Formats: sequence, structure tokens, C-alpha cells
Amino acid sequence: MGKCTIACDLHDFIEIACLYHYRLKLTFKDQQTMEGKAVDTLTSAEKREYLIIDNGQRQQIELNQLKKLQVLTPNAQFKEVVF
Repeated sequence: MGKCTIACDLHDFIEIACLYHYRLKLTFKDQQTMEGKAVDTLTSAEKREYLIIDNGQRQQIELNQLKKLQVLTPNAQFKEVVF
């Protein structure tokens, strides 16, 4: 496992969200929010890490822009992660 740009335990939550395609509400450091379904993660050639979410179209969200992730899917394994 390589060096994580965010805390590695937070990565586990993102992997779980993608595995189960949880519906998420993301809050960014600039206070903007976005909702969508977790699809996958991606690491760019520059080692930047992204969450891919689908909100009608697929969008790449850089993980270091996230402030909070809330799970909207009922009975999910976790409800909220604060970065």
C-alpha cells in the first residue's frame, strides 16, 4: 500500500462506499455540497486521489477537497466521515 494523501483509515470508508455504491452527500472545504452515488476511486499519474461519483454524469472529486462525507443510503455500515 502506497502513501495515502488522506488518512488511510478514511480510505477504507471510501472503498466501502464504492463497493456498495452508497449514495453520498459530499461537503467540500469551500462549503459547497454535492450528492451522488459512489462509483470508484482513481489515482492519477501525479498521485492525486479521486472519488468518482455519479450524479447523472460521472465526476471526479479530489479527495483532499473533501471536508465531510455523509451516507444517504439507509442501513449503511457508516453514516459520516469527517476529513
